[in-house]
Amino acid sequence: MINTKLISFRDICDPSRKQYFGHLTPIECGQEIPFEVHRIYYIYGVDQEARRGYHSHQDLEQVLICLGGSVKILIKTPDEEQVVQLDDPTKGLYIGPMIWREMFDFSQHATLLVLASKHYNEKDYIRDYARYEQEAKQYFQKG
Repeated sequence: MINTKLISFRDICDPSRKQYFGHLTPIECGQEIPFEVHRIYYIYGVDQEARRGYHSHQDLEQVLICLGGSVKILIKTPDEEQVVQLDDPTKGLYIGPMIWREMFDFSQHATLLVLASKHYNEKDYIRDYARYEQEAKQYFQKG
């Protein structure tokens, strides 16, 4: 889907050692993350029946990573939509500008980490779907 992609992160572990030390997953701006990170937040404690998001951003880029448990992300444009399940901390979902997103089906104890390209700015949000469709059609015609 346009303006989105799955990103794979390295998984460093050595199960052959006498003691199992777990996993280390490095994430680096300019390597796996295609933007400079200016804000980091995480979402947790969400009821399984709850749906979050219901918005797009005009300019913001994000990478979503489910650190534990699982969550489904609906990503859509006026012309297409896709559901991506995040359930592996070595995978991230890049979401660029003008992609509508909804997060749902959070498993118990799911923790969703979000890396964002800009500081919080309410003016960057589009929360009305009809307005989003109109602006997104113009945005994607340019590109």
